[in-house]
Amino acid sequence: MIVVICGPPGAGKTTITARVRERLEARGRPVRSVHSDDFSSRTYDQLAEQVGETPATGVTLVDGTFYRRKWQTRFRTLGDVHFVRVTASLETCLERNRERADPIAERGVHVVYREFDEPDAELEIDTDRCSPDDAADRIVATIEAWLE
Repeated sequence: MIVVICGPPGAGKTTITARVRERLEARGRPVRSVHSDDFSSRTYDQLAEQVGETPATGVTLVDGTFYRRKWQTRFRTLGDVHFVRVTASLETCLERNRERADPIAERGVHVVYREFDEPDAELEIDTDRCSPDDAADRIVATIEAWLE
């Protein structure tokens, strides 16, 4: 199973993905995670290639904005794929981005936020209203239900 955790920069994707991974591993689930920041060019092509080439065992968590519909569509061709959309207000995303060790340009946050093609997500989480721990708990519970 592939679980794509997507949303604008600063929404909390990476923090939540790390907590989901910890919780799944604590339950004995095999899990791996792939982050869009691991690739410097052709990011979503390389993500799809890496995820698609590896035999599916357990849960693969994919962390990236996926703000373009074409990237979402490509991932859906990889098999058992579920999208979780993580969001927050633009102000929250900008503030969190400023607090990062390596922030992206604020213009980039604005562009992704404005141009985000909302995926057909099976779960949506607003991190202005939900803590990272609560978000991770909700995602893990949903993944467990998908696995049944």
